[in-house]
Amino acid sequence: MNFRDFSKASQTFNQFSPEMKEQMMKMAKARMKEKITKWLATPTFVLIGITLGAVIGALTACFGDISDRLSAIRDANPLYFIPALALGGAAIAFAYKKWGKWTERGMDQVFAVGLNKETNFPLVAIPMSAVSTWITQLFGGSAGREGAAMQIGSALSYNISKKLPFENAAHIMLVTGMAAGFAGIFQAPMAATAFALEVLLVGHLELSALLPAAAAAFTACKVSSMLGFHKFSVDLNSVLDASGFSASIFTNEGTLDGKLLLKLALMGILFGIVGGGFAKLLGVSQNYFVKKFPDTIKRIAIMGAGLSVLLLVFFQGRYAGLGTNLLDMCFNVAGNANVIENAAGVENVAGAAIHGYDWIIKFAVTIFTLSAGFIGGVVTPLFAIGATFGIFVAGMFGMPLALAAALGFAAVFASASNTLWAPILIAGEIFGFNCLPAFFIVCTMAYMCNGGQSIYKQKKIRIKI
Repeated sequence: MNFRDFSKASQTFNQFSPEMKEQMMKMAKARMKEKITKWLATPTFVLIGITLGAVIGALTACFGDISDRLSAIRDANPLYFIPALALGGAAIAFAYKKWGKWTERGMDQVFAVGLNKETNFPLVAIPMSAVSTWITQLFGGSAGREGAAMQIGSALSYNISKKLPFENAAHIMLVTGMAAGFAGIFQAPMAATAFALEVLLVGHLELSALLPAAAAAFTACKVSSMLGFHKFSVDLNSVLDASGFSASIFTNEGTLDGKLLLKLALMGILFGIVGGGFAKLLGVSQNYFVKKFPDTIKRIAIMGAGLSVLLLVFFQGRYAGLGTNLLDMCFNVAGNANVIENAAGVENVAGAAIHGYDWIIKFAVTIFTLSAGFIGGVVTPLFAIGATFGIFVAGMFGMPLALAAALGFAAVFASASNTLWAPILIAGEIFGFNCLPAFFIVCTMAYMCNGGQSIYKQKKIRIKI
């Protein structure tokens, strides 16, 4: 606006009545305040994300460390703890009825709030989910712990968001807290960011939360690591180099290796069927047992007693807990050149063995545990199911055991969770990025072949044509 235009506008403004001038000034101030608030939103979200990441990283490190210690105690004394699984389950159900009202649904509560179906997310979810997961781990329930970690992050961040004056603050902060919780427990910040952005709404990335979620995830990962919580990782590249196998889908001439590409695609289809089948059967099983035993205490006690018997009959707790023991055995076997293959599976000379039925038993006891109502997560058991299934099918495709286990680790998670980018990235962060094209192929095929199933109550975008 030049001087002449400004003079005209001033003269026009002076012609208005005092009341009109006051109203116009209020409108101008409101508009300016709205613009300033919008400009400040992202930097504020990022700063809050960093702060939240530090707090959630510390909380998840403490939570994970206690979980590891309790699991070690159970592994050392399975006959003392696994028979008491029913009592532990009954205590969980009673505690939720007494003190944890509205939070007993676990991750379903997170999704209900994230999809704007509910607006209540009590902070009591934090201690309830943590303690209940510890009880599940101590007494041998086959469940993970990322569910509790993400509830810790999302409950804290969501309640803080209620004090923020910014548009969509509740949703952005919930996603930020989920990313921080996932990163703190797995120490995979890129995968945590991707998972939080893509898991709520199928086919959509919540990019408005990208910067705060990434800031929170990287901070939570760093703090968790600084506090001594250890990350599971495998140097897959050195194992493959020692075996002389190249996992690259590109030849030296830069063209695609069609044979390897086909093998990876076929493996991805199998992983997709396993992960999608897990998600489908979990949903069917949960619905069936809720109808069969409407009383939560009765259900978890009866099913917990049955689960104790199964866990003790099958190798005295081999399939109890997170499944990290199976993961360790997978990569101890896979990384050892002196491997003996037999009808039951594979083992190395030190005696670490992976059986051909490991994946299916872990598959079944995890579904049974979660259907009973035990609290925890499902991602780490899915890693174990995928890795053991990968070793089971490795010989079929002529794949090195370590690579097949790593591919299954990521792809079964992709198919069961109905997510794509997080599984690809977590594979890179845990196994190294040299094999990223291979992980991309198997995770893509698994994601496409899972039948649209998910372990989470996601919302799907429906496009009308």
